[in-house]
Amino acid sequence: MLYKRLVVKLGTNLLTGGTDSVDLVVISKLVDQIAYLHNNHHEIVIVTSGAVGLGRQKLRPKKERRDIPFKQVLASVGQNLLMQTYDQLFSKYDITIAQALLTKNDLCNRAGYLNARNTLLALIEMDIICIVNENDVVATDEIGGIKFGDNDNLSAMVANLVDADLLVLLTDIEGLYNANPRIHPEAKLLSRIENIDSKIIRLASKGTAGTLGVGGMVTKVQAAKAATECGIPVVIASGFISDSLKRIVSGEDVGTLFTGANNKMESKKRWMLSGLASKGKIVVDEGAAKALKKYNRSLLPAGITDIEGKFQRGDVIDMVKADGAPIGSGITHYSSSALGAIKGVHSDEILHILGYEYGTEVIHRNNMVLL
Repeated sequence: MLYKRLVVKLGTNLLTGGTDSVDLVVISKLVDQIAYLHNNHHEIVIVTSGAVGLGRQKLRPKKERRDIPFKQVLASVGQNLLMQTYDQLFSKYDITIAQALLTKNDLCNRAGYLNARNTLLALIEMDIICIVNENDVVATDEIGGIKFGDNDNLSAMVANLVDADLLVLLTDIEGLYNANPRIHPEAKLLSRIENIDSKIIRLASKGTAGTLGVGGMVTKVQAAKAATECGIPVVIASGFISDSLKRIVSGEDVGTLFTGANNKMESKKRWMLSGLASKGKIVVDEGAAKALKKYNRSLLPAGITDIEGKFQRGDVIDMVKADGAPIGSGITHYSSSALGAIKGVHSDEILHILGYEYGTEVIHRNNMVLL
């Protein structure tokens, strides 16, 4: 079996067909495909949009408001209707579903990450399809930055959580093109991308977000980058293509495939690399960057040139070069205030400067993951 465990993200503009309401015919066809795969021994987690759209259909507000509390009201009303819809559709196939509402804050600490992971894996083991959405009722951009912001990035995080073999982002466009197909009819679809570099990001930025969705092609490529860096391939494709999901899973050339790294990372390293847990950033010099990436060394204080943010011993922090290029992430042995005192010095001076030491390394090689 090419792909056994799948995370399938169903986007707003797919589920609404570009209208201001959810299209039950579209959802039904997607559920038919997912049920077929499920009954053929594929393990599937769904990340879905649509709650706000269903809430809007139910309440039929006379005036559309853009403030956060109103959107949360729509999500609160619509989430229940969305799950009822999925439950009715999957019940035709005698498939049990579950719901998981996540916020970024849930996954920022290791315990929350593991709790979410264990629950999702237990549901998979019990042959239950879990339907995941961001908990829009409590997650806002204004509260400590704890919102994923879009279901594309949430789906990448879920794919990492459950060790997925493939992440499929189904939308209303066929994939990533070499130009915006809505403006340039001659644009060509890119069927396979092995490296998501700055050129690919620029191509994605030429696309446009849908009328209802939060994300656009940029967030989808960002999600693809996050997943592929952890060894999980990603396909961006149109859910309006007949049997698109079944064809993708069978290995057919549909949409744009972003190939993953050769090996999947262990759960702890995927968590560090996700960026959800990062509490700060340290800048390292070229010598330290080379020692880390080429020789798999631990990070010593002598190689640190600058520190950003406030963090404590045991927090996850990011490592970057002087030009901002990311190197990786790791668990620090020292707080930001301590590193401010010992950055740039040799390890044998740590005890003299601080009056204590937690080892000669700032980040041990066993507690870091490199890009």
